[in-house]
Amino acid sequence: MLELRPAALAEFSLLPAIEAASDTILTEIAGQRLTRPMPSGAGAAEFAAALHIMVAGRPAVAFVRLEEVDGQAHLEQLSVQPDFARHGIGRALIHAAVAWARECGYHAMTLTTFADVPFNAPFYASCGFAVDSSPGPELLRRRNHERELGLDALGDRVVMRISLDGKYPQA
Repeated sequence: MLELRPAALAEFSLLPAIEAASDTILTEIAGQRLTRPMPSGAGAAEFAAALHIMVAGRPAVAFVRLEEVDGQAHLEQLSVQPDFARHGIGRALIHAAVAWARECGYHAMTLTTFADVPFNAPFYASCGFAVDSSPGPELLRRRNHERELGLDALGDRVVMRISLDGKYPQA
């Protein structure tokens, strides 16, 4: 397994390329081919402003970006370069992010994702996340922003949450 570690400031400029490469594997949603591209990802300035970023590898081949939303940890982005996908790196980053958030005193972690993409909502469910039908106000504003960006036009989106107060599933 690749080393998981906090991202170095010098790596922030490399992360947009990992995100863009990761987005190339999303070619269909719910059996329908995408007819429009994904919105562009975060830039180096957004990475620099993040609450916490963890990377896998030297050089980094994957990352998880965490923010705080509604007073809880929020998984803003998980990206893995396609050549390294399906090797457990994303799952390892999720486990590390959950451990970090718990250590920081957060009681839950949220995220937003596509409902019908196997490596989105079903993957996060296998990590212990469940659909959250009552997100807080800041998370609702983020969902509205996703709609404005055109993400909802690509496929159904869901908010998911995991409690950090209990034992984290190791599945």
